[in-house]
Amino acid sequence: MENLKEILKKEKYKSVRFKISSTQHLFVRAKINGVWGDFILDTGASNSCIDFSHIEMFGITASESKTKATGAGANGLFTQVSFKNHLQLGRWHQKDFNFVLLDLSHVNAALTEYKTKNVHGIIGSDVLLLGEAIIDYKARVLYIK
Repeated sequence: MENLKEILKKEKYKSVRFKISSTQHLFVRAKINGVWGDFILDTGASNSCIDFSHIEMFGITASESKTKATGAGANGLFTQVSFKNHLQLGRWHQKDFNFVLLDLSHVNAALTEYKTKNVHGIIGSDVLLLGEAIIDYKARVLYIK
């Protein structure tokens, strides 16, 4: 019988390695508009987002949003949106991807408290659903189509 990796390769999935931090967060590298960054891979986040402080770094154009964000440890956060960005995870990419922009300082403060590196943003379930993602926790690989 074929192993998971071989089956998914035949199905045109790309593999993306991730790391698991001491806080049990999944960390993945992603390229946004040609610039690499560090992101939490979060199956519970409905949207992928980038911290306001990294708008220039990723060459993002921010647009107004009336939506308020809610997440672990924060409610009613002011948001903006950014349209038509190029997102890349390993060899998988989307040329017309939208991000939510918000203040992730509470996330990074918690990571710093546990001596874990800070992140530029979060890759959420919008990406995972779009790419029909499969997460192999044991092998620490995200498979995305």
